[in-house]
Amino acid sequence: MTTGRLPDHEQRILDEVERALRRDRRLDRRLRTGRLRRRPDLSRVTHYRPHVLTVSLLLAVSIALLVTGIVTSRPAVIWTFAAVWPLTLFAVFRLVCRWTER
Repeated sequence: MTTGRLPDHEQRILDEVERALRRDRRLDRRLRTGRLRRRPDLSRVTHYRPHVLTVSLLLAVSIALLVTGIVTSRPAVIWTFAAVWPLTLFAVFRLVCRWTER
């Protein structure tokens, strides 16, 4: 098989197919959203606006894990606290920032 130019009638058919595909907005959106991104999208994190109930729940869970970890000294509880605590601090920080913007 040669790598030369397509015959004119095949080139016209190919051009028509490409034009039709470019006009298909649903296909274009699917192809754009299906691509893997190299970097995570941090805009969702920066626009996070926690509710008071969410922050209260995170604080309650963090305190319960802290007390349980101190009493039992179980590694699983301590590691769970270590995972939940930074999220709690971030949520509290974002809530305080939201309150001070007003």
